[in-house]
Amino acid sequence: MFDLEPAEVTGKALLSLGSGEWDLARLKSLLDATLSGNAAIDAYELDMVHNGQVQHLILNAQRLDMGQDDGLSLLLAVNNVTDARRMEEQKDTLVREKQILLQELQHRVANSLQIIASVLMLGARNVNSAEARTHLNDAHQRVMAIAKMQRQLTTSGAEGVPLGTYLRDLCGSIAASMIARPDRLTITTSIDDTVATAEESVSIGLIVTELVINALKHAFADDHDEGKIDVRFTSTPAGWTLAVEDNGRGMPAHAEPGLGTGIIDALARQLKARVEVHAAHPGTRVVLQHDNAA
Repeated sequence: MFDLEPAEVTGKALLSLGSGEWDLARLKSLLDATLSGNAAIDAYELDMVHNGQVQHLILNAQRLDMGQDDGLSLLLAVNNVTDARRMEEQKDTLVREKQILLQELQHRVANSLQIIASVLMLGARNVNSAEARTHLNDAHQRVMAIAKMQRQLTTSGAEGVPLGTYLRDLCGSIAASMIARPDRLTITTSIDDTVATAEESVSIGLIVTELVINALKHAFADDHDEGKIDVRFTSTPAGWTLAVEDNGRGMPAHAEPGLGTGIIDALARQLKARVEVHAAHPGTRVVLQHDNAA
C-alpha cells in the first residue's frame, strides 16, 4: 500500500516513515492528544498524498497502559479505503449519468406522445366519416392517458405514480375534450392515496379512459342528456377495487363487444383483476377487483 517493508518500519517513528508523507501536523496532534488521554481516534478520516496520488485513510487509535515499567503505548490501525471511495464516486457518477439519460428519454417520449396525439386530433377534425372520427377521437384519448401517466411518473420519480392525481387529471382532460355541456354532465372522482407502479398506472389509466369514453358515447349519447360519471378507486391490504358508474341509459340488452371491451378485458388480465358489469338502475356500474393473493 505504501511500499514499506516490515523491516523498514520496525522501531521507526511513524512520522518519519516513507518520503515524509506521514509527517502531517494534524496526524501528530491527534496522536499526541490520544496518548495524553484527552482525545480518541475513532474512524477518523485522513487524506494523504503518496506518489502523487491522494490516499483516503481511516484511522483508529487507542492508548494502552502497559504498567509502570513499560509506560504508555499507542495502538494505531490504518485502513486504506481509496479504492472503495473511488468505486463509490464511479457509482455516483453512473447514477447521475443514468438520471440525465432517463430525463432525456422521458422528454423525448413526452414529445413523441404529444405529436401522436396532435396528429390523431388533426385527423379527427379533417375526416368526413363519423365512424372514423369516433375511432380517431378514442385513439387520441388513449394516447393522452399514456402521456399523462408519463408526465406524472416524471414528476413522481422512481417512487411510483400517485393514482389520485393521475386519475383526476385524466378524467378532467377527458371531460374537457368530450363533454360539450359541463353544466349538465360531469365526471366525479374519488381516489384514495394509492401509489402504483408505472405498469399498473398505464393499465388502470387506460381502463378508466375506455370506461369513461364508453359511458359518454352510450349512456349519454345525446348532448342534451344530464347526469354524471363516477370514478372510484380504493385499496386495502387485501387488494384494490376500481369502479366506474354512470346514471345514464344503461347497457343495451344485446350489446356487442367492441374494441374498447377487448382492451378492458386484456388490461384486466394483465392486472390479474376480474371484471363485473352491473345494472345500476339507472345506468351501468363496471367494477374491477384485484386480490393481492391472486
